[in-house]
Parts: sequence; C-alpha cells; structure tokens
Amino acid sequence: MSDNQGSAVPKGNFKPFIPADKIMPELTPFSLVIGCVLALVFGGANAYLGLRVGQTISASIPAAVISMGIIRGIFRRDSILENNVVQTIGSAGEAVAGGAIFTLPALFLWFNEWGRGNPSYLLISVLAMSGAILGILFMVPLRRALIVKEHETLPYPEGTACARVLMAGESGGSKAKTTFIGVAVGMVYKFISDGLALFPSKVQWEIPNYKGTAFGMDALPALLGVGYIIGPRISSFMFGGGVLGWCCLLPVIYFFGGYAGEVIYPATMPISEMDYNDLWSNYLRYIGAGAVAFGGIYSLITSLPTIVSSFRASISSFSHMKSDGNVLRTDSDLSIRFILIGVLAVFILLCTPLTPVGIVGALLVIILGFFFTTVASRIVGMIGSSNNPVSGMTIAALLIITLVFKLAGNTGRDSMVTVICIAAVIGITTSIAGDTSQDLKTGYLVGGTPRKMQLAELFGAILSAFAVGGILMLLNSAWGFGSAEIPAVQATLMKLIVEGIMTGELPWVLVLAGAGIGAMLAFLRLPVLAVAIGLYLPFTLTTPIIAGGLVRQILNYRQKKAADKAAMEDKIENGVLYASGLIAGEGLVGILLAVFTVLGVQLSPFGGSSPLGQTVTCIAFLLLILSVLKFSLWSKDKKKAEHGDSN
Repeated sequence: MSDNQGSAVPKGNFKPFIPADKIMPELTPFSLVIGCVLALVFGGANAYLGLRVGQTISASIPAAVISMGIIRGIFRRDSILENNVVQTIGSAGEAVAGGAIFTLPALFLWFNEWGRGNPSYLLISVLAMSGAILGILFMVPLRRALIVKEHETLPYPEGTACARVLMAGESGGSKAKTTFIGVAVGMVYKFISDGLALFPSKVQWEIPNYKGTAFGMDALPALLGVGYIIGPRISSFMFGGGVLGWCCLLPVIYFFGGYAGEVIYPATMPISEMDYNDLWSNYLRYIGAGAVAFGGIYSLITSLPTIVSSFRASISSFSHMKSDGNVLRTDSDLSIRFILIGVLAVFILLCTPLTPVGIVGALLVIILGFFFTTVASRIVGMIGSSNNPVSGMTIAALLIITLVFKLAGNTGRDSMVTVICIAAVIGITTSIAGDTSQDLKTGYLVGGTPRKMQLAELFGAILSAFAVGGILMLLNSAWGFGSAEIPAVQATLMKLIVEGIMTGELPWVLVLAGAGIGAMLAFLRLPVLAVAIGLYLPFTLTTPIIAGGLVRQILNYRQKKAADKAAMEDKIENGVLYASGLIAGEGLVGILLAVFTVLGVQLSPFGGSSPLGQTVTCIAFLLLILSVLKFSLWSKDKKKAEHGDSN
C-alpha cells in the first residue's frame, strides 16, 4: 500500500484511495438498507448502555467491519465507497443516541414527579431529529476548513482508523465474524441471566464491620466490553471514583450520621435506618453530580483557545463554500442554499406547537448549536469522539439557557421543561457533529463523495431520531429512568442543575463538595469526568468495567514486549470488535426484555428468582472474560495481519 493510501496522515499532495475521477457504487438502495439496520442496532445498544452506565462507544469501526462482512462476504459486492456509506449511516444512530440520553430522560423524570404521565413520542422524536439535522448541516461548511485544510494537523483518530479498516477490506469477512460472535454471546448471556433469570446478573456483598458500604458487580457483557474498549487508564479512574465514593465517603456519612436521630435533608428517613443503596441515592449521587458538573465545565474551560480558533475558522469557511460550478467529485458538498433552507425549516419546526421551545428558544438553539458544533468538530479532530466533552458543552449550554430564563422571571415547571428541550437539541447537535466529522475524515481518506455522505448521514440520523424516541419511551415504561436498571446519570444531573437554579432546592452543600473533589482532581491533573462518573455510579457498575480494562492492559503489555507489534495490534483490534459485539448483543436483548416487561410477559420459569447462586454468576463472568481473551490475545490472526499489511 502506498504512503498516500495507507498512512494515518499522508504527506504532500494528498490523493485519496479511490481517485476523484473514478466512479463506483456509493449511495445505493442496498447501502441505505444495510446502513439503516446498523444505525438501529448501534443506536439502540448505545441508548441502553449510556442510560445504564453513562458511557457510549463509537460504532464506526464495528459498522464498517460488519458492512464488509455483509457486502463483500455474503453479497460479493466490491465497492469500498458503498461500505463507507454503510458505516456513515450506521454510526449516526450511536451519535443521536449519545446526545439524546444526556438530556431527554429528564423530561420523563419531571413528568413522573408532577403526575403528567410521559412526554409524547412525537415531542421526543422531533427534538432528536432537529438536533441531528442541525449538527450535520452546521458541519458541512466546516469540512474544507477542518478536514481538508488541516488534514495533516487534525488526525481525527476514529475516522482515520475506520478508513484503514475499509482499505484493508480483504480481511473484512473474518473480522465481521468476530463481531457477530460477540453479538451472539452477548445476547445469549443477557437472555439467560436477566431473561430466564437462571443466575443473578448482579452480585453484592456487604462488608462486615464497615457499615454503609458493599462490594459487588453487575456481571454483564456490555460492561466488560466497555472496559476493554476504553482501556485500562480510563476504566481505572472510573473504578477509583467508585472506591472513593463507596469505600470512603459512604462509610464516613454513616459513621457520623448514624448517631443522629433526625432526618438530614435531602433524605426522608434517618441515616441509621438506611442501607448503602439509600445512602448512595440520598447523598452520594449529589456529590457525584457536583463532580460531574465541575468536570464538564472544566473540560470546556480548558478548550477555550480551541473554541475561539474553531469559531473564527467556521465563520470564514462560509465565504469559501462553492454552491455552483464544476467541482471534483471528492470536493462536492451540499449547497449553501440547501443548508440555509434546512436550518430555517428546523427553526420553524421548533417554533410550532409540536415543541415548547418557542422563538427565543429556537434562536438560542441555532446560535449555541452552531457555536458548539465548531468546538466539537475540532476537539474530536484532536483527541477523538470518545473524548468529545458533549456532556460538558451541554451543561454549559444548559447553564446559559437556565440563567436567561431565570433573569427573565420564567422559573415555573413549564420553563424548566423548555430549558431541557433547548439543551437537548443542542446536545444532540454537538454529538452528531462530532460523529459527522469523523465520517467525513474517513470519506476524505478513502475517496468518498462528501455530498453523498452528508445525505446518507442525514437519512441515518433522522431515522435514528425516531427510533431513539421509541426506545426511550420503551425503557422508561419498563424500568423507569433513575432506577437501578437505568440510572440515566447525565440526564439526572441536567435535571438537578435546572431545579437548583430555578427553585434553589438543590442540596448545594453536597453538590459543592463534589465540585471541590473535582477541583482537587483537576489540580492533580487527573481526568475529572472519568473519576466523577465512577463516583456517581453505583459501585457494581464500575467493577466489571475495570475487569475489561485489565484484560486490555494484558494485551497492551504483551504488545510492548512483542517482537511482532503489528500482530499484537491486530489481536487488540479483534478484541475491540468482539467487545463491540458484546455491547450490541446485550443492548438488543435489553431492549427486547423491556418489550416483554411492558407487555407483562414473564420469561423466567422460576418467577424471576434465580435458582443458581452468586457463585455461578462469578463463574459465568469469568468465562466471559476468557472469551474476550480467546478472541483477542489467543486469536490466531498473524497471517491475516500480514495479509492486510500486504494490501
């Protein structure tokens, strides 16, 4: 493979893998159908995963691999550009879900507290669709400024990695098999543990003579997969946050509060009558929320130089857009006319009675949405989509919007709903903008047509918006947001922020204590958000994540010591694909079980009680860990790696 086609950041006069003058199948009905299926799969899986553990995964590479397995392996179609469109559409579902779960569940929490039932499916879907369309359209004028002009300075890690996977397409079939096996294992494990309830999916033991705490884990495939994908560093910081909360703060709260006979706000019972879950729910989660909020704002402040330069570049890029005339296939974008009409249509839609946003809210959406799109696009170019501080930017937008409404004297319940709706659209705009940036980088490297990719992204995002709306309605009906099954970390935080500013009823001492912990982490130059999420989440969610991170650490260590580092890199990539399959498989069955719960279908032959004990759960989870090692460290893929390099 030549330097122009195979290196991560080609030098000199760049030439894409497929030349501009070569025409290949690209945006076809076939690629649309396959892409939409993958968008629904990864969108649903990420919605479930994000609501449960506060983390989502990038779907671009798994979507690309599955695409190659289907298009090349099964249907014998030979077009890298068609594969590229499939992964573009497929990853849109993950991005829309990632933005929606940060905010929209807050509406369900409020409506339930106020006795209003649930927000309508149409409202949720329209908000998600509006944010998705704006994020893609706002990214179009930024493509030349960030993807083309700064090609050698902004690597866009996921986009570049996805392009390399597509260009090594000859090995796509075998790698797709690894992903499909992961999906099957994740589905079977989840169905046996939480569907048939043959063994409990959660194990927990109270620590003797150390009141207020417990140790355990949610022994589930998705959490193990997340730990492997995010790696040992981030997973260890999340675990450290859990240790800080459950092994330090909770016992201290119980030690001092257990002697107080009266109720201590915001709880409704004395601490002496609480168990560790009550302590977490009434006190620790507010401390964790303060730390998460500080982490989001801190990440935004540290990005201020990037924010200023990105916004300046995005404004100038509008004047360089070519709306007419003959341009190269690989340089043709959606026209400025199309963009302006689309933005105007979304503005009008948000002003209709379908949403409570209104004219002022719609203006805030357009202004802040475009501003944060420029920020997200450059940040993911430097550090990747996995580190895109969507929650931080959404918190910042939420604070601005809430203060505007507060100063205007609008502090009632309807105003709080409006604030969350505005922030939701902005959050989804920011999330999809980061994903679109990575996809356009992939297309730039492989030689895709930007205009067709932008249309494909719009199609996938709109479809995913309506699908995610249904999934949120389903999961809430099955378990309820804020429950142990779906804590909805970020959305609960957004709700607390709005309530705290509007009503002043937030337990600010606990929140500020969490912010103080976040400040300490920042001074120590530790990743604040990773530790803060671990501090906020139940401890049982971070323990299986660290298990996945330790498995990844074994491979990282072996890679450093290996003579053939390329072969070890291939093993690590196999593990990522298998772990992605585990996450998708559990997510799909999780949604299926939610359907059964809503319908009142009882799958367990034992009435929901597990006949096998916690020991069996530990053995099953150990076997799950061994399966990850089987498809990563112990995989026999040296010849495949060499074959991929030769291409």
